[in-house]
Amino acid sequence: MLNAMDTTDCERRLAVVFRDRALLEEALIHSSHVNETLAAEAVCNERLEFLGDAVLGMVVAERLYNELPQSQEGRLTSLRSAMVRRESLAAAARQLGLGECLLLGKGEESSGGRTKDKNLADAFEAVVGALYLDQGLHVAASFVIRHLAHVEPENSKGDWTTNYKALLQEKLQARNDSLPKYKTVMALGPDHDKEFTVEVLLDGEPIGRGTGRSKKTAEFAAARNALNLLRSREE
Repeated sequence: MLNAMDTTDCERRLAVVFRDRALLEEALIHSSHVNETLAAEAVCNERLEFLGDAVLGMVVAERLYNELPQSQEGRLTSLRSAMVRRESLAAAARQLGLGECLLLGKGEESSGGRTKDKNLADAFEAVVGALYLDQGLHVAASFVIRHLAHVEPENSKGDWTTNYKALLQEKLQARNDSLPKYKTVMALGPDHDKEFTVEVLLDGEPIGRGTGRSKKTAEFAAARNALNLLRSREE
């Protein structure tokens, strides 16, 4: 099992304090660790992963139902699948640093198990399941939305893309900067096929520009370019 210090560190990463820390411990135990330990009481995270998968699906389905009232069942199903795909969950797990918290067997550890998408996505689902059992659906749902908040619907393609606007705002807040503002500087083409150009401003000064077939995609592009600029200045 994880020791008290490890458990506390994982709770810090998750920004959640568990009432029953045994649930958190179970959520982070990979089957390879159990297979090598051979302890009768050892339990891996697969059952919590199963539960968390169901909670994730319901939370995301409700979000899509409420936010896309004009979308039909087929598109909602496609979007839900995209949002809870392995790559999305693994990305969220990486941001939380869940790979560092996993208990792995020696073989899995040596093969890079802490960075594998499958292990990370499974751990994210297991943590969601553990939170559901520990503190109920409301807390589990808040956790899901908070850590998948960088994934947003892109209306023109029906896919999911990184929410660079949220990432830019987080970065600026961490630097104690002002919040960014977005300004449409150009809109070319007929109404049915316009291309928008947007600038993102910081204290009135442009720090990024982007184009897109909707204002939202242009804003995402501008925010992405602004992020790249800020990161290049830090290097």
